[in-house]
Amino acid sequence: MSEVSFELQRAVSSRGRRGEVFSWGGHVDGLGRIELTFPTEHSDYPPEYCEVAVSGDNFPLITYLGLRYLRRPLLARGELRVDWDPAVLSRNVYWPGKRGRALRIDVKGRSYAYVQVGGKRSHELARQGAAVLMGRSSWNNPRTLSGTCSGAADALDIGIAVVLEAVYTRNLSLFGATVSTPGRFLNRCNFL
Repeated sequence: MSEVSFELQRAVSSRGRRGEVFSWGGHVDGLGRIELTFPTEHSDYPPEYCEVAVSGDNFPLITYLGLRYLRRPLLARGELRVDWDPAVLSRNVYWPGKRGRALRIDVKGRSYAYVQVGGKRSHELARQGAAVLMGRSSWNNPRTLSGTCSGAADALDIGIAVVLEAVYTRNLSLFGATVSTPGRFLNRCNFL
């Protein structure tokens, strides 16, 4: 799927039992309809958590669950699942450079790096031989989410890249990592 582009449009938000539900939907050539929704309503997770989900015609169900911050789940202690199989997530917030602070994802026999590129509205999910570059029309409340696939990107690659667009990822940048340092320190000081 070389150089395929797609765009997801924001749908009218609705009310669910966990508050306002946001969703984006669109079509990917060769794969069909894809939808991003958060927070999901089907889980019994505690209210301090937020879960986002991607689903579609030929896409696996991909979910991300994390502590809620500004209506989005955080990267810290988050859980990514593909068709209910857990992914292994790791990152080093103190490593220099965007590639050093990348979110590393191992799932379904694949290894990915998810990085912020350019400004805070662009991210890239890459693995050996494939990449998906995502962009938001605005950082906080985008009307559109756009993606461009390169190499051998498939439904799994696109689905993971899209679900991560609903995750709070500011600390992948140097500024975001610096600003969030006091909070990370206090979160580890349970004895206070």
